[in-house]
Amino acid sequence: MPTQDERIRNLQSTMLFHELSSGEAANFLEKFKEEHYPAGSILFDAKSSGKKVYIIGKGIIRISRVTTFGEETTLDVLKCGEVVGELASLDDRSRSARVTCVEDSILLSIEKSEFEKLLLTNHKIAFNLLGELSARIRKADDNIVMQLEEQRKAIEIRYNKLQRLIEASKIINSTLDLNKLLGLILDSATQSVNADRGTLYLVDDVKKEIWSKILQGSDMIEIRLPIGKGFSGYVAETGETILIPDAYADPRFNPEIDKQSGYRTRNMLCMPMKNKDGKIIGVFQLLNKNQGSFDDDDVSFIDALSAHASVAIENAHMAQEMVANERLSAVGKMASVIIHDIKNPMGTLRVYAQVMKRKSGNEEANKLADEMIHQVDRFVNMTQEILDFTRGVSASNFQELEFFDLMNGVLDFIGKDLEKNNVKLKKFAQFRGIVNLDQDKIVRMFYNIASNARDAMPQGGSLTITTIKENDFVRIDFTDTGTGMPEEVKKRIFEPFMTYGKKHGTGLGMSIVKKVIDDHNGKIEINSVMGKGTTVTIYLPIQKS
Repeated sequence: MPTQDERIRNLQSTMLFHELSSGEAANFLEKFKEEHYPAGSILFDAKSSGKKVYIIGKGIIRISRVTTFGEETTLDVLKCGEVVGELASLDDRSRSARVTCVEDSILLSIEKSEFEKLLLTNHKIAFNLLGELSARIRKADDNIVMQLEEQRKAIEIRYNKLQRLIEASKIINSTLDLNKLLGLILDSATQSVNADRGTLYLVDDVKKEIWSKILQGSDMIEIRLPIGKGFSGYVAETGETILIPDAYADPRFNPEIDKQSGYRTRNMLCMPMKNKDGKIIGVFQLLNKNQGSFDDDDVSFIDALSAHASVAIENAHMAQEMVANERLSAVGKMASVIIHDIKNPMGTLRVYAQVMKRKSGNEEANKLADEMIHQVDRFVNMTQEILDFTRGVSASNFQELEFFDLMNGVLDFIGKDLEKNNVKLKKFAQFRGIVNLDQDKIVRMFYNIASNARDAMPQGGSLTITTIKENDFVRIDFTDTGTGMPEEVKKRIFEPFMTYGKKHGTGLGMSIVKKVIDDHNGKIEINSVMGKGTTVTIYLPIQKS
């Protein structure tokens, strides 16, 4: 508890009572009442009546105004010895601001009427108050100018950010080529947030993976990661944003990746790319901001860019589908015309071949007639197959068949065609059991696969076909000794009109194969090595007893 002399000296040290004698200070001290307020207390609010004036004995006081937008703006911060609430006494109006105790405070309060008497009876106090108000106005001017400058800087930053976003939006909407688009999106993201490098992954919902294309030497290669693995996989799974200011100080970071690549990661931003429905369709992984670390502004920008990027990606997918559908429609119309035009002459040829077989009585002629019938049926079935695929027809005639007998018949059929092209057929049909399938579709599917293998061995070779039971499936392996195929072709092998290494064909063979397998609730896998050959593995469900 301070003594009377200490309280007088404290009062004399304030700006209002500066240069007053001890006697004058002692007389004035009697008119003040000491009040204690904990931190966070609102001393008074705007538009309240001004009944008291306060001198800060201890603590820090914040003066603020709440805008019509609900934001509280600091006008001034007052400390020990300064006056609070004096304006309401001078102009007899309500309070103009909110006053809050920033920390535990001790205030000396005086009634408004008594304060007015002090000003009228003591010119020195009035002059001191005028000096304090002048200093406070200057300080308020400086605060306002500083806030205006900060607001201007913030507006410029937002404007520049908007300009970057507009430019990025123009760039990423300049193409419908998906591969080119992904590169443009990534370049826009890295340049806009000043990242050294980055990766843009897309989500593959079917395989539960994220994938991206990166430059390795002069070639573009595709990389894939399971959803949930690594930072990007985790973001794809959870939708969370990962912001790492110091990679090596973060226990989640694996430095082995840097050791393998020779690149040192300092900081990282990893966040999801969502479409208009909020679904995660990709992940941005950005590394090493050129100055400082990635921050909330970078997160905000990439989030805004994602909205435009997701639309561009969906447009690219739609464009690809439209082109494919148009091509399918054109092929369908062509197939329809062909079937219509060849129906009668092919039927006539087939009948003539049957008549020749009955009347010839010659074994060699009978074989030639059978081959003619076989080739006519093959041609008509192949054309009808293309027509059904382009029309989306998926009607199937499923039957429970002994797979071993079916396979032997198919292999005899395939073997005759392969022999003409110097391709040796090796058969290892080990599975015996009942399988529910559409015989005609399965036969055509196997023939399509064998034909691709034959075309991959223009100088001859061997095709090994193996059937075994694996869990609840019969597994059929077609292994050739052909030229193989690059990874890029393997990834696109089931796309319509995708061909590789041959001039003939429609490019629909493997698309039709995939459709048949899907209709049978089966699976297909392809493994290929350039220069060594390709293995096509098919799984068909076994009929349970």
